[in-house]
Order: sequence, then structure tokens, then C-alpha cells
Amino acid sequence: MQQQAGIYNNKLGQIGVWAVLFLSIIAYALTGKWLLAVVPFAFLFVLLMGVNWKIAYWVFLFTIPVSVFISFANDTLSTTVPDEPIMWLFLLLTGILIARRPDVLEKSWLSNPIVLLIVLQYVWLFIPVLYSHKPLLSLKFLAAKTWFLASFFLLPMFIFKEKKDFRTAFLVMLVPFLATVVVIMARHAAIGFNFRRIQVAIGTIYVNHVDYSTVMSMFFPLLCIALPLTKGKSLVLRGTILLIILFLLPAIYLTYARAAIIAIAFAAVVGIAIRYKLANYIMPSFYAVLALLMVYMVHNNKFMDFRPDYEHTFMRKKFTDHLIATFKGQDMSSMERLYRWIAAVRMSKDEPVTGYGPNTFIYYYKPYAVQSFKTYVSRNLEHSTTHNYYLYMLVEQGWPAMILYAILVMVVIAEGQRTYHRFKDRFYKYCTLGVVMMFCAGFINNFFSELLENHKVGGMFYIGLAALVMLSTKSKQLEKEESLLPA
Repeated sequence: MQQQAGIYNNKLGQIGVWAVLFLSIIAYALTGKWLLAVVPFAFLFVLLMGVNWKIAYWVFLFTIPVSVFISFANDTLSTTVPDEPIMWLFLLLTGILIARRPDVLEKSWLSNPIVLLIVLQYVWLFIPVLYSHKPLLSLKFLAAKTWFLASFFLLPMFIFKEKKDFRTAFLVMLVPFLATVVVIMARHAAIGFNFRRIQVAIGTIYVNHVDYSTVMSMFFPLLCIALPLTKGKSLVLRGTILLIILFLLPAIYLTYARAAIIAIAFAAVVGIAIRYKLANYIMPSFYAVLALLMVYMVHNNKFMDFRPDYEHTFMRKKFTDHLIATFKGQDMSSMERLYRWIAAVRMSKDEPVTGYGPNTFIYYYKPYAVQSFKTYVSRNLEHSTTHNYYLYMLVEQGWPAMILYAILVMVVIAEGQRTYHRFKDRFYKYCTLGVVMMFCAGFINNFFSELLENHKVGGMFYIGLAALVMLSTKSKQLEKEESLLPA
């Protein structure tokens, strides 16, 4: 594979790259259409996949942070470019790889509980799609989920084999991610870091400030883990990582996203708990508290005591006022979540097993909502959904889907703890800690939204799971090898 990559070091390869760039410039100059300018690069990428698909995958990871959302055909179709069209290619590649060599799927993967749960989630998805109230929309969801899992979960397990693979994945995503943060921070500074105008600064780089803050909160633990791994390395490298961490701290705050701040704290708690073998208690405790809270709220309709004052529940002009309003129950986004959550719970009673089908919540929830919780944004012009991934799964895919997701979260943390303590190698121990903390940051953000179908958040989420599967496999291999060594 590395010999094949050498083609890009010779003159012919360099001429080819310059020729593609020239053709793209000419295409754009003659037509003014950037899509035509992309065609030569797309052709070059397909050639690269044929020569060395692993290098093509690194290019794909590099595009994820900078990919943007576009719509066409009168807004009836939409995608993110360039990463989603690349996912289509990788889905085809995955099929070819498995068809040519079925044994490429290692038995150790199939025995991993994380892989088993992802497979069960995917298999169950066919049932809600089959019984969907909006079959076409649900089929689109199923198709997107298929190339999503192929690109972000299955293919990474073919790639994460050695230490250099983990380093490469981290770097090729970190560089473009930092570029997006620098651009957004510069734009935000130009408007005085205005709380109400953060979306203006974000533009089309991210869907909204929630996605932006979530990606940052998921990258943050990886950087914190990278810092101790630079011990003994050059001061320049160590200093660079430290500067990035210090830069991201105010950047995360200035997204004005409360969930991202909570996510970083939760990730840190899980990281510490893993080191002291206490992590297995976290999610059972979390679920127990949620269950008790639900019982308390449902008993005698206690939840009605928390209905907002419509006239005083609105978006504040300053973040500090926003936080104060949250504790007073006068924050619009928090109350709108309650409005949707109550509707979701009531909806689930009518379709408890199969749900209404993927991509259907927004069409059916309003008759189930309690109008006492209505806010100024309850018209939902942006077509957002439940703002909680558990309820999102419950309403659209039924109780089995929600239970599988709940189990997955517990299993990931438990598997992370086992893998961390099996390793003696410092690099792999810290990698394990990093991907679990990244997962946990994503989990908290996802508790207040539904982000796993977003290419930037969901990509990191599933790549992290794939990396953990491979780390678990590696830890067992090394443990077995060590046990065979003479005492």
C-alpha cells in the first residue's frame, strides 16, 4: 500500500495534480459554477481511491470539518459537500471489499459488544421504516444511515491498526477543525462577540451554534489527552497543543451553549472515574436519577407546576441573563425543550414499539403538546425535532431503539474502562481515555439535542466507537502475547 502511494511523489503524479487544478480554474472561469470546478477534483479523488483507498480516507476525514450544507432542486433535496458524496463512494468501496474478501470482517470485531449493539440498532431500523407513517422520508433516513455507518464506523476498523493511524486521524481532522474555529472567532470578534448574532459568525460552516459547540467540546478531551503524550517531545509541539487548549476554552464559552460546557465537565468526570475503576457506576446512577425524576414529575401531574410564563419566557440579549433565566424557568430554549419532551412522551403511547418512523416527529407532535408550555418559537419554522436523543429514538423508532441506545452508552463506558486497564502501553491507554471522553462529551450534547445524524458530530461519534473497538482488540492481543512470554 505504501509503495502504491509513491506514485504521488513522481513527476507524473505532480503533473496530474496541477492539471486537475488548472482544469478546475478554467471550468469555474468559463461557467461561474463552482460545481463544475469540483468535477476534476472528484475525478482525481476516484483515481486515488483506486490506487490507495486508505490515503483517500485521510483526505475524506480532512474534508469533514470544512464541509458545508447545500440544497438544490427548489430545496427538496439537500446534502453536505464534499463529505457526503464521498460517503456514497465509500459505501460502494465497503461493498466491494466485503464481496471480494468476506473474511476481511474479523471475528474479534463481531464479538465486541459495541459492534453487536450497532448491528442490532441498524437491523431494528428496518422495522420502523417498514411501518413508517412517512415511508419515503424514512427510506431516505435509512439510506443516509447506511453510508454513514459504512464510512464512519466500518471502514475505520480497517484503518486503525497502528499508533500512526491514531495520530494521523487526529491531525487530519484537527487542522481543518481549528481553521473553522479561527474563521468563526474572527467573524464573531468583528460583531463584538454578540450573544444573539453567533449564527451570523458561524455562517454555513456549521448548521448552528449547537453543532459548532458540540464539535469543540468533543475535540477538547482529545487535546487534553494529547498534551501528556507530548511529554519528552519537542517544546514546540507541547507548547502548540497547550496554546490550542487555551484558545478553545474561551472559544467554547463564546458559543454560548450550556450543553457543551456541561459535556466537558462530564467527560472529565468519566475520565477520572475510568482511571479509578468507578466508571461502571456512572450510567446506572444517571438512569436511576432520570427514572426517579420521571416518577416525581408524572405523579399528580407535577410537571404542570413548571409551565412557563409565556410573556416572560424569551431569548435574552446577554449570556449571563440567559443563564439566570434558565434557573428561573424563563429561558425560551429550555422551556421549548420541555414542550417537545412532553409531546414526545405522549406520542410514544400510540406507537410504542415501532414508533412513527424516522424523520416523522415534526409532522405529528403538535397535537400531543401541552399548550401551557408553548413558547415564542413553538411554531418550529426550522423543523427541529425532540431535542433529546432518547426521546427522538422512542418516538421515531420505538422502545427497542431507545433501549438499545441506552445500553450502548453504558457498554461504551464499561468497555473503555476494561480496555484502559488491560493496556500497559501508555499511548494506547491515553488513546482509550480520549475516545471515551470524546464519546461522553457527544453523549451529553446529544441528551439535549439529536445530533448523531449530523455529519460532523455523528462522524466523530462513530469514528470514536470504531477506534474503541480496535483499541479493545489491540489490548486483548497484547495481553495474550504478554501471557505467552516466559516469566
